[in-house]
Formats: sequence, C-alpha cells, structure tokens
Amino acid sequence: MKISPVSNAGGRVLGVTSANWLDPPYNRWGFRHVPDLVTTARIPRGDGPARDLPRAERDLDGFTFEHAGRRFTLAEMLAETYTDGFLVLQDGAIVTERYLDGFLQTDTHLLMSCSKSLTSVLCGVLAGRGLVAPHDPVTRHLPELAGTAWEGCRLQDILDMRVGIAWNGDADEYLLDDVSDYRTHDRHGTIPADTETWIRTIARGPLEHGSGPFRYCSLAIDVLGWVLARAGGAPFPELFSRELWSRLGAEQDAHLMLDHSGFALVEGGICTSLRDLGRFGLLCLQDGRVGEAQIVPADWLARVRVRDPELIGAFRAGEPDPDPTAPEAFYHDAWWVDDGPRGVFAARGRNGQWLLIHRPSRVVMVQFSTIADPLDPERYALQRAGMLALCDHLA
Repeated sequence: MKISPVSNAGGRVLGVTSANWLDPPYNRWGFRHVPDLVTTARIPRGDGPARDLPRAERDLDGFTFEHAGRRFTLAEMLAETYTDGFLVLQDGAIVTERYLDGFLQTDTHLLMSCSKSLTSVLCGVLAGRGLVAPHDPVTRHLPELAGTAWEGCRLQDILDMRVGIAWNGDADEYLLDDVSDYRTHDRHGTIPADTETWIRTIARGPLEHGSGPFRYCSLAIDVLGWVLARAGGAPFPELFSRELWSRLGAEQDAHLMLDHSGFALVEGGICTSLRDLGRFGLLCLQDGRVGEAQIVPADWLARVRVRDPELIGAFRAGEPDPDPTAPEAFYHDAWWVDDGPRGVFAARGRNGQWLLIHRPSRVVMVQFSTIADPLDPERYALQRAGMLALCDHLA
C-alpha cells in the first residue's frame, strides 16, 4: 500500500493511502496526486509550444445567481462545491482563473468521468480516418469478445450508454473502483480479477444492445478504449498523445490510470491540469480546430448539436430524476447534452468535475472539485445552475 502523509491548509497531517484516497477528506489531496498513489501511464504533451491563453479578466465579485430559493455569489458556489480549481474562457481568453486550497496551475487533477468525453473525441479522430465507425460491432475490432455479452454491441451503443449487459447501476460503478484498482482492497477472489476479466465475463442483461432506456455504464467506455487502442495500433496513452494531446498545445503531460494488468482505465482515470482541460474544451468549442489545424473532424463534434428525439426519450426513461429545466437533455457520444441545437453540453465526473461547452456565450468552463459525497445531487445542481447563470451573465 502506498502512503503519502501530507499537511492540509490547517497544518493537520493526513495519512493519505492508496486505500483511502477516494474518500473525504483524503480525496482533496489524492485527486491532485494520483500518480503518487496508483499505477499510471504518462500522456506526453509533445515538444511543441503551449497554446497561448490571453487574459481578458472580468470582475465577477458582483455576479450572483438564484438557486433553490437562495442567492449565491460565485465565491459561495465554489466554496460550497469543494472547488480545487475553476477556469472560464471566453473567445479563447481567460475571464477568471482560480486555484484554491493549495491546488496549483502546474498540478494535474483526476477528471473521473470527464475522461469519457475525451475518449469519445479520440474515437472521432479515428472515425475521421476510417479506422472505426459508429456502426461497427465491437467484435469487429475485438474478435476475442465474440460469444460474450458484447456480441451485437455497436460502438454507438457504447457512446450513447445503451448497452445490453447486466449492469447494476451505482453498485457496479463503485465495484469498478476495486476491480480496476482505483484503490487497494481485500476483495481478491470474490470479484473479477481485473478490468479485462470483468469485460470478458460479464453477463447479458434483459435488454438488447441499442434499445431501451439510457443506462450509465462506465465499463462500456473501457471497452471503447480497448477498441480504439486496437484500431489505432498503439497503447491508449500513446495513441491519445499522438492524436490529441500533443497537438492541443497542452502545457503539462497528462496521466492515465492503469489497473494491475496494465489495462487503461479510460472511463475515469485521466488526469490533466486545469488550463489543459480548458484547451481541450476550446478544441471542442472551435469545431475541432487548433489554429489552422483541423485536429478533430468538425462533423463528429457537431453530432451532439443535433436534436435526437429517440435519445431524448431514452434519457428521460433512464434518468430517475430528470432535470425539469432541461426537457430536451440527452446523452450522446459520451457527452451530457443540455440543449443540442444551441450547443450546450458538458463532460461530467464524480465528486464534481465539469467541462462545460456553451456555444451561445462562446464560453468554456472547467471546475475541478472534491465534493465529499461522490454523487451529491444538490451540489451538482448548484454547480450546473451557477455555471449556466455565469454563461448568461458573460453573454
């Protein structure tokens, strides 16, 4: 077990270990020091210059918004959502950039399930080269999964979270923490030995692939990462660096968690700096371009801006408590889409990770948090309300 004793802002020593780093209060340090706690692979930034982010800062001290019967300032929203870092870019320039509780500009932070959206964009790059296609069956690229629960599953079924496997919601999402070595544990022999083993042995569910309601399933994105590595001819960290990270103008290397077998945990294990996730957001806002270079096919990124009644219906059927303020919301290509035609969509991750793309205001917003409850609906709603209100304010 790895042990990293640290001092928090109050000077009290916390014994952060590879067993407890996902739990509060240890997660506040752990999310910023993932390579010190678990096995990771480097995603190199490449040798090119970092993309300049000019400053166009605005005084936001007077900004307030109303939520749940209360008025919040930006500072109050950030404090109540355990914020580590917050970045707002408009027209490619920094409007505000905040680092809290010792988090630094050069630090990386665990993205949790924001990683899924980054993986989807890599899928778009390979699709643009004809190496994969959304209608491809998984078994076309991974023939070793023929005859398993993944038989008949298309890449698009994965991207839209409509896979027909036996997945027990939040219980299996948390089980993935142990199977995939997010933390050390003593459950050996009672759970699948590693991520690939679980993929190969998981049972079929009652629904067919591509039909029925939206059902969030992180393991499916790990299958997608496996497909992309096979189709791209390189391990996922190398492939992601080659096709995206080294072409983005990133300042820092990113990192990717691996399980003990070396399997890439692309569904939740990518770590980046605050600014570099902002740069990735700009790539998505600007139709896949960095300067004059087309990095991602524009038509791939445009897919989330097409209203899809079937996906809207599947999302409302699958979400236990759909947001009444977003009646047209759906999940597509591993993005949470608030309003497709307006171009309002987000990557979201456990404990309060957000990357918001808001085309009407030309804004990219990044929030890194370590909310104590990983799936705190009240604080998630506060984050979303504050971010959207700030976009409207800036517009």
